[in-house]
Amino acid sequence: MNQSIVLLQQPQILVLREGTDQSQGKPQLISNINACQIVVDAVRTTLGPRGMDKLIVDHNGKAVISNDGATIMKLLDIVHPAAKTLVDIAKSQDAEVGDGTTSVVIIAGELLKRLKPFIEEGVHPRIIVRAVRNAGRLAVEKVKELSVKVESKSPEEQRELLRKCASTAMSSKLIHQQKDHFSKMVVDAVLSLDAPLLPLDMIGIKKVTGGGLEDSFLVAGVAFKKTFSYAGFEMQPKSYDNCKIALLNIELELKAERDNAEVRVDNVKEYQKVVDAEWQILYDKLALLHASGANVVLSKLPIGDVATQYFADRDMFCAGRVTEEDLRRTQRACGGAVLSSVRDMKPDALGHCAEFSERQVGGERYNIFTGCPAAKTCTLILRGGSEQFLEETERSLHDAIMIVRRTIKNDAVVAGGGAIDMELSKHLRDHSKTIAGKEQLLIAAVARAFESIPRQLCDNAGFDATNLLNKLRQKHHQGEVWFGVDILKEDIADNYLACVWEPAVVKINAITAACEAAAQILSIDETIKNVKGGGDMAPPPGRGMGRPRMG
Repeated sequence: MNQSIVLLQQPQILVLREGTDQSQGKPQLISNINACQIVVDAVRTTLGPRGMDKLIVDHNGKAVISNDGATIMKLLDIVHPAAKTLVDIAKSQDAEVGDGTTSVVIIAGELLKRLKPFIEEGVHPRIIVRAVRNAGRLAVEKVKELSVKVESKSPEEQRELLRKCASTAMSSKLIHQQKDHFSKMVVDAVLSLDAPLLPLDMIGIKKVTGGGLEDSFLVAGVAFKKTFSYAGFEMQPKSYDNCKIALLNIELELKAERDNAEVRVDNVKEYQKVVDAEWQILYDKLALLHASGANVVLSKLPIGDVATQYFADRDMFCAGRVTEEDLRRTQRACGGAVLSSVRDMKPDALGHCAEFSERQVGGERYNIFTGCPAAKTCTLILRGGSEQFLEETERSLHDAIMIVRRTIKNDAVVAGGGAIDMELSKHLRDHSKTIAGKEQLLIAAVARAFESIPRQLCDNAGFDATNLLNKLRQKHHQGEVWFGVDILKEDIADNYLACVWEPAVVKINAITAACEAAAQILSIDETIKNVKGGGDMAPPPGRGMGRPRMG
């Protein structure tokens, strides 16, 4: 009796600050899996050629319409700590490969969904994690074994292969109707870059509202929008052949004195000298630029009306307030250097290009430099009805460009449209029958998870998924490895022959990232959310000067 009294009187031990949210054990793991399912459901319907788009409005009221998994995941304001892992894998897939961002999230979510019953039945998470890692390794090995190396016999055949990969990447996007037009543009754009690096920043993408998508075109050089200009600009020549380009970081206009500078003069002549000196400094700079032989002058800082007229009188073209990115690309394409002084201008400080022209594109004018000798660069000028449509077109082209770059570097391809996923599912199912113990059931569950991609493709297109998956299982069992969903005929077909190709690296990356994410989420058994600093520790309200304490 006395002992129980002693036990009751033991003080409660508080290690964490009061109000800390601490949840652990199996319910915590189930809750994390459920949170991930909700995120997966947000992007599930965007998969494939018949995928739907999402309209996301941010806190500023800006609407974004997109079908790109990574874009949607970035824009969703996810606060659940475990679900954020899925956002990370979508971002990593986007950065590494460019396409397959929706697939990677769906595979990770499906793995968790299939493994959830084992958690509920009390299988230790570590055993499940080991099985997921093994299954991931087996799947990656199978992709490498199945992938077809396309021997580039000639540039035409390589171009055709790249075009097919770009078309597959675009088939699920908003611009899939014009994929033939855009896939040619994308392949030409990437092949015009310097191998083997293929730097992405040498492809500029400019958007001009108005016109149709087919009016989009590729400039084999640098193009940027006409900058703000003063009177006298229209008198300047608008095209040159073999022109020299001066790139500056100098202001060519008279500055209003703002820095509290004080010049005391006691007569008008003195004042006139100050003014003349300012004008003279400007004219000296302009004379040096003219003497250097430059035909085109581009500056990051403003070029004033006096300078504009001066250049116009001497048949020179100028543009001020050129953005940093455009100036940098022009420098890398045409050579030369960005100068911060016009003194001692050497000939090699000027850039060169074969042709310069100014063209009207929709309601905008564009300065276009082609035939740039130094580096290979290009600019895609996109046309389209609305701004949101153009932004989605840009995102779709980014995915296709990334895919083409990857295919040039790793020329192994696999068939898309759920074909490779069904084959991996069959491979893992067959493997699971050769092993004993719990792992057999777990690997079979992972095998079922891979079927989520063809199933989702069918669901999104409104087909009977169960019927088509049964047909696919039968075909794959007969050894037809490349059979997948044919969206156009509402049936199954050999997607390798139908040229629905994607680089093997897309699949390998997706499987690795999805298995890592699933393993990470299954490894978490406790979440401790600390309260914000100073939560309950707020100081008592002030009493004012000398006011007595109440009560």
